[in-house]
Amino acid sequence: MLISKHDGHILSPLLYVCVLTFNIPLPCLQETGAREGISAMPTFIFYKNKTKIDTMRGADPNALEEKIKQWKGGDSEGQEDDVTVKGHLDIGSFISSKGCECLNESDEHTLEHALSTKGGYLESDCDEQLIINLEFSQNMKLHSLKLYAPEDKGPKTVKIFQNLTKSLDFDTAENMIATQELELTPADVKEGTLIPLRYVKFQNVGSVTIFIKDNLGGGDVTQIDYLGLVGTPVAKTNMTDFKRVAGKKGESH
Repeated sequence: MLISKHDGHILSPLLYVCVLTFNIPLPCLQETGAREGISAMPTFIFYKNKTKIDTMRGADPNALEEKIKQWKGGDSEGQEDDVTVKGHLDIGSFISSKGCECLNESDEHTLEHALSTKGGYLESDCDEQLIINLEFSQNMKLHSLKLYAPEDKGPKTVKIFQNLTKSLDFDTAENMIATQELELTPADVKEGTLIPLRYVKFQNVGSVTIFIKDNLGGGDVTQIDYLGLVGTPVAKTNMTDFKRVAGKKGESH
């Protein structure tokens, strides 16, 4: 992988064997360039599972390497679970940490622990209820939910709200009509299980609020080992739109 500048190179090949790059002259793809909002050269567009996830402009080798580490693994490794659905991905990397909040979390076991696969868990504090607010870096389409938890402490009654303009308190969450309400079983909170959402209801989601009313064991402590969401960005790019414009298969431009 190279960033070329005139006859030299300002970035040596990087050892990311699973990352593929293509050098496509913009004049060959004017339509695609306009559609993708390319207004400066060079522009690096990052895709994951055929989904556009990030853009970077400028030939800064250090910034590019950090972007590659971020999306390939690197510093964010362990942030996402690999259980997903064809055409969708675990959207943990799209969750904005500044927009995350959990009401009634314990001081020792916070929401941050449940948003990672590195270990740890989220635990309720005063009673079994939790309100979890998650904000995304861009609007998403949500397909399914992951709530891995112990059978005796995992969530049971779960209400999911979207795009709320103000924070919920527990009384309001209990009485307000949700976008979707779930009654979970021990099988639903088993690791590797996806909980289907009403996909047509979650087509343009900037934030979600998850209210956990009670747990499967009926106790005062609710525990979540991993909280994840599966979906796609609303601004998903169709890779079939990248049409070949000249030359034969296997030739470079």
